[in-house]
Amino acid sequence: MANVVNSILDDLPASLNFSEEETKVIEYWDKINAFQEQLALSKDKPEYTFYDGPPFATGLPHYGHILAGTIKDTVTRYATQTGHYVERRAGWDCHGLPVEFEIDKTLGISSRTQVLEMGIDKYNAECRGIVTRYTAEWKTTMNRLGRWIDFDNDYKTMNPDFMESVWWVFKQLFDKGLVYQGFKVMPYSTFCGTPLSNFEAGQNYKDVEDPACVVSFPVVGAEDGASLLAWTTTPWTLPSNLALCVNETFDYVKIKDVKSEKVYYMMESRLVQLYPQMGGKKWKAADNKKLFTVVKKLKGAEMVR
Repeated sequence: MANVVNSILDDLPASLNFSEEETKVIEYWDKINAFQEQLALSKDKPEYTFYDGPPFATGLPHYGHILAGTIKDTVTRYATQTGHYVERRAGWDCHGLPVEFEIDKTLGISSRTQVLEMGIDKYNAECRGIVTRYTAEWKTTMNRLGRWIDFDNDYKTMNPDFMESVWWVFKQLFDKGLVYQGFKVMPYSTFCGTPLSNFEAGQNYKDVEDPACVVSFPVVGAEDGASLLAWTTTPWTLPSNLALCVNETFDYVKIKDVKSEKVYYMMESRLVQLYPQMGGKKWKAADNKKLFTVVKKLKGAEMVR
């Protein structure tokens, strides 16, 4: 054994260029058509299905794609080595705002009206024209990584048969009672009229100053027309607001505003938010009567019906 190891070591060059050696391996795989040959040899074996979320081809592959692609390649290679047939087709995500975002930038589109004037069919044609913009670069990168995946027999999510298969799967889930309606606060684009994924929201991320605001919610059946006040630093979530919450142990007040004569319920410690004057160094508690009168003090537990 020692003689064999020594013989191998003697054949190694003094300096080894690992990058060049990797290229030689890939070239050899191409020469013997290794990937396709492996598929042919395992064709009659039990099938192993690997569900792979396809990337957008409107952008170049980055570190995240490379890392995830390496892991995916490891999983599918292992499945093959354990006696399975693993079909590996490259796919492209052609849906979502990233494609439209690129077209809007290219054509200078900033409103829905411009899209309608252009024509939905022409707009969609422009979108289809860029969904495979960087497929050649993706193929080069994935091949260089040594990942075995079929780019010549790829699929696109915009193909009708793919979309129909997704709806088929959804119907199976629905028929089995596995689909339910839920609620979730999501980033929302008023321009596009659609919720956004985290990735989509991050495409046009900006640091801006959003004003906090106080919103009044009229109490149904209140004879004095009282309203509950809520202070929020995220006013964009108000359209999806479902309820107001109080803490049972916190102190709340029912007040009547001197100027408007309106009646409000609010958290006592947040009066300064409604009346910023109260935060002044020279302001005294006795001055509060210039702004409001306290009708009632109560705990949060007393507000719950």
